[in-house]
Amino acid sequence: MKFPAEKQDWRLMRRMFSTIAPRYDFITRAFSYGMDRRWKRLGVKKASLPKGATVLDLACGTGDFSQLVLRSSPGARVVAVDLTEQMLREARMRGLTEVVSGDAIALPFADGLFDCVFVGYGLRNFPDLNTALREIYRVTRPGGLMVSLDFFLPTNSLLRQLYLGYLYAQGAFWGLLMHGRPRLYTYIPDSLRSFVSMEEFSSLLQRMGYARVDARAYIFGGIGLHWAVKR
Repeated sequence: MKFPAEKQDWRLMRRMFSTIAPRYDFITRAFSYGMDRRWKRLGVKKASLPKGATVLDLACGTGDFSQLVLRSSPGARVVAVDLTEQMLREARMRGLTEVVSGDAIALPFADGLFDCVFVGYGLRNFPDLNTALREIYRVTRPGGLMVSLDFFLPTNSLLRQLYLGYLYAQGAFWGLLMHGRPRLYTYIPDSLRSFVSMEEFSSLLQRMGYARVDARAYIFGGIGLHWAVKR
């Protein structure tokens, strides 16, 4: 699945994420009414990481998943990867030590290196979802997991339109209030319009070769938490 050309301009994406990096955590909490951390904690808990696990936090942002893994799994090794240097700087400021600038469609890691790959709100922003998923699959060990938390399109057409309208209004409000730029945070509904539903994403993971896919839906399917086990 490839996205429209405007979503493939990584220079534009990097500039935008560099701007919002200092406020990124606040925005994820605001859009989720504070539930974001609870969803991520559940993602980590259900992953049931083995002792001394090696974990990739892909599109790490400021490192939320990384910190939750380190707190719940002492001895784990966590590698945090993002394309935006300002996000990585924020992650370092939160105490993460293994941070890497990297592209999701060409990960700089050996095959089967990670016990689990976490992706928080990243998949819909990748320019080629299929290639990114193949890369995630490649660097995950057999029997390992991918855990993803992201926005999705509700399957009901009326709910879909209401949800996109809500996200647009939220984005415009916070963009204007914090940056004087109402279009800054409307990237969320903009990126979502050409994305998929939770059910479509689960089917895609199964076609990619994942042996088992579990999912938890929130906000009428507008947010989805997935666990996928590599064969």
